[in-house]
Amino acid sequence: MNIFSKIEKIGYSLLLAIVLIGLYLGLRDHIYFDVNYAQEDGPVEWGTAIMLFAIFVLSLYHLLTLWNGKKILWKLGTFLFVILFLFAAGEEISWGQRIFGVESSEFFIENNAQGETNLHNLVVGEKKINKIIFSQLLFLVMFIYLIITPILFRKYKWFKDLANNFAVPIVKWHHTIAFVVATVLVALNPASRKWEVYELAFGAIFFLIFLGPLNREIFERKEPKQDVA
Repeated sequence: MNIFSKIEKIGYSLLLAIVLIGLYLGLRDHIYFDVNYAQEDGPVEWGTAIMLFAIFVLSLYHLLTLWNGKKILWKLGTFLFVILFLFAAGEEISWGQRIFGVESSEFFIENNAQGETNLHNLVVGEKKINKIIFSQLLFLVMFIYLIITPILFRKYKWFKDLANNFAVPIVKWHHTIAFVVATVLVALNPASRKWEVYELAFGAIFFLIFLGPLNREIFERKEPKQDVA
């Protein structure tokens, strides 16, 4: 068993435990779940931020260590992932606002649902951006990425080349199954803050995807070919 398989087993075991404990607490006492388990700045929210930051670190590591051996499109794709997951991790903890005791500006106090310095809780037309993105756009993106993309990658060479050129990690089927199982278990939870657990599942599974994708070779250094005399 290689190191990736061990990490995957540990990751899935921890994720299953977190989701099942959350489901048990939500069914037993949804108020306790909301106030303690999935509370603002609680263990679940911090777990999500750590997972997103870990993907940022992993992507940055790939970018720096493989820079000289990769083409411009690969560098561009990896750089975009670095920015994306750094932004996501920062947004999850409101860019450290509560940690450092920084007060929100007047704009965020008036337009943010929680009065915090972040974009995902901004209110547009009486709706939170987070709700619009998470319930509509993100669902579509996840469906395409977790189900459609692996099929296209396996079936069409042009799509495989496109994904590899831009350093897009392709999911394995066990990643997709894990997401479906997590979705069902979280949906069964009656607590109002159950989606905090779903965000943690999102972060954990995506970390496993970036750590050991189907096209793992995109994160390997290609050795120069030796001339045969």
